[in-house]
Amino acid sequence: MNKIISLLIVILFSSSSLLTPKSDIPMKTTYVLVHSAWLGAWQWEQVALSLTQLGHTVITPDLPGHGSDPTPAENITMDDYVAVLTDILDQQSEPVVLVGHSFNGITISRVAELRPEKISCLVYLTAFLVPNGVSFFDAVQGVQGSKAVENFYLSEDQTKAFVKEEAIHEAFAHDVPLTEFEKAAAFIVPEPAAPLGYKLEVSDEVFGKITKYYIECTEDKAIPIEVQRSMHKGKVQKTFVLGTGHTPNFSAPQKLSHILAKIK
Repeated sequence: MNKIISLLIVILFSSSSLLTPKSDIPMKTTYVLVHSAWLGAWQWEQVALSLTQLGHTVITPDLPGHGSDPTPAENITMDDYVAVLTDILDQQSEPVVLVGHSFNGITISRVAELRPEKISCLVYLTAFLVPNGVSFFDAVQGVQGSKAVENFYLSEDQTKAFVKEEAIHEAFAHDVPLTEFEKAAAFIVPEPAAPLGYKLEVSDEVFGKITKYYIECTEDKAIPIEVQRSMHKGKVQKTFVLGTGHTPNFSAPQKLSHILAKIK
């Protein structure tokens, strides 16, 4: 009899574990984090570490001409950026959370149009969420209060974009100590100009149906909060707020990671 009771207990507990709702099982997500203009995959180091410690998979590519990629800026187009990301998505067995920072909000929008089945949602981190037919150059026309726009210039041959060196810290990372920022500044590269002139190609039928989130940075001096809100108003499922400058991946990586971990 005791053996029978023991067997019934084992069966009961085994069955109950099989019936545990999936919502009680921690969901592991793959995040593809796309860096901003002028930077590289290295900007995500602390954020990626936090997410991987939670058991998630994190992919942080260098776009052409950035980080460890040596492609000359004058040879790079938006198609080159997009190809890097679509190649990554094609290798994934499950849809990913695709995150774009700053200018590369435009890039992830184009990628989403081409690979909607590979994306669970899009996340715009103080990023350009623009409509079809609009480029970065179009989007910044008439923008007031941006230290980045005020100090932006192109090389003589119009192939590379820069922000004046003396303005970079205030524009992008005023809330990061200067001594820390200077360590990162050594890795800043010229930004290829051609992608900045690319006019976004998306449709309501494809891109319009993908779930989108926006992370505002209220103290941003590169993309002022008013500009952020004008771009995402009525277009996103939910907005998250960080009281930081343009690069919370440096100034508040744990807070940023916490927000991303909520998005599946």
